[in-house]
Amino acid sequence: MRNDPLAALFGAVPGRNVTVLDLHGVTDKAAFMERCAADLELPAWFGRNWDALADCLTDLPGNEGTLVLICRWQEFAAACPREWETAQEVFAHAVDGMPGRLAALVALGGSPQK
Repeated sequence: MRNDPLAALFGAVPGRNVTVLDLHGVTDKAAFMERCAADLELPAWFGRNWDALADCLTDLPGNEGTLVLICRWQEFAAACPREWETAQEVFAHAVDGMPGRLAALVALGGSPQK
């Protein structure tokens, strides 16, 4: 679990992996994929494309499941609306495919790390 106030708020269940995907400064797909690789600690074989992200999301650590908190996404959404829509679809599909094991929350507003 990342040391972040949002992660601390949602990380009360032992064994749950809680991580923050902070998209601050991300303005294109390549940067989005790099941020996913870093923040979600994806494996070295992660191919930096939507299919590879979908595969990796179904294999995140956490005995009690994984919670991904997506924050400061507005700049990416404004710069790349189609890519942001695809990102949401990829996360939603992964969540639907792993009920009770994966959740993704999109934070509205800013982040305490402004």
